[in-house]
Amino acid sequence: MKRRICFLLLLALAATACESTVIPDDLDKSYALVRIQSQVDAVQPGTGLVLWSENARERHAAYGKSFALEYAYCLPCKVVKGKENGVIQYDWSSFNKWLSDVASRKHQAVVRFRYEYPGERSVDGNPGTTAVPDYIKALPDYKETFYENEDGPTWYADWTNKELQWFTKQFYADFNANYKNDPRIAFVEVGFGHWSEYHIYGTPLQPGVNFPSDAYQKEFLTYLAGVLEIPWLISIDAADSSPVVKDASLMALTFGLFDDSFMHKDHEGDYNENCWNAIGKGTRWQTGACGGEISYYTSADQRNFLNPAGMYGVTWEQASAKYHISFMIANDAPGSQYGTAARFKEASMACGYHFALTGLYANEQKTAAYVTNTGIAPIYRDAYLAVDGLRSAASLKGLLPGDTLLVYIDKPTTGADLTIESDYILPTQTIQFDADLR
Repeated sequence: MKRRICFLLLLALAATACESTVIPDDLDKSYALVRIQSQVDAVQPGTGLVLWSENARERHAAYGKSFALEYAYCLPCKVVKGKENGVIQYDWSSFNKWLSDVASRKHQAVVRFRYEYPGERSVDGNPGTTAVPDYIKALPDYKETFYENEDGPTWYADWTNKELQWFTKQFYADFNANYKNDPRIAFVEVGFGHWSEYHIYGTPLQPGVNFPSDAYQKEFLTYLAGVLEIPWLISIDAADSSPVVKDASLMALTFGLFDDSFMHKDHEGDYNENCWNAIGKGTRWQTGACGGEISYYTSADQRNFLNPAGMYGVTWEQASAKYHISFMIANDAPGSQYGTAARFKEASMACGYHFALTGLYANEQKTAAYVTNTGIAPIYRDAYLAVDGLRSAASLKGLLPGDTLLVYIDKPTTGADLTIESDYILPTQTIQFDADLR
């Protein structure tokens, strides 16, 4: 009996060994299996939970490896110094200082430019001052409006002004020219109104006056799609406060979406989910990144959303998978009951792409690799499998969850020299992959 069991065990092991060395039908027989083991054990670049930079700096010792992205509002008035002979004059030094500070912690930036922030004093010390550049404010035909909004006193950019309309487009073109290849920036969030969230709730809406007209919104978004090469997102509120949903040409643009009240009590089956469905159509995430911020509807939401048992009947893992989230601001979670460094990292690793090497073969001239995305979203910038620095022709950009790409590299690999390379991550970052090919 013992001999029979041993014999069957040997047969099983032999079958497993044979199976692991079988060459796939889409490869010629000159290829041989390359054995490799690897594991994704870190938060991947351009994914995960996000902290505001000030908090990231203070919590770096405990949480620095639990996330890979930092966030801040950025003000056009702080980098624009004027206009001479039709050309905008910039001083990007303060912006570059912030980007370098973020990168010093091996993180990338999520950038959001804005004009209006109710009650905020960061422009000139006065509450609600817009971040419109001074040279525009000095024009005789530029007249801002004011409202004592429930979120704080607020001045509103004058959208009747042609210079403001021109500048807002040109600013993003100039920004892209400077930063399109800068690995310190992962995503750009774009919009109008309060916090650039595509609304001015609490203030009477005057299209074309205190908020852009539908015609200008279309002009701006169409223009942006042609000039901004960094992955960019607009608020899901645009489904309710813009011409996008009713315009097929705007819906065809490949912008992403952010939701700044994610996972609040009535998120599902109500306004937020309806906006996601209307402007996302269930497929926008395939070409545009999805992100946002955990709800502040109650002071407890950010502290409780990482509860493994869930919040309001939904776990973070369920919510992030449903909406194919790549990143999510969660500034108040660290230090809370559920926001330990370990849980923060676990939640970050549940976001975005996650690559696995499901087959690796080489002959005397080439490497053939099967790369599967086991994550919940694609990677939105080019990344390449490489052997000793030589990259594949095919990019992993846009590889959807569950899909596999066969990649060829014109150099044989030993397995130890195989990496994933991207020009859009920091030199201190690594895109990892799982592999268990024995």
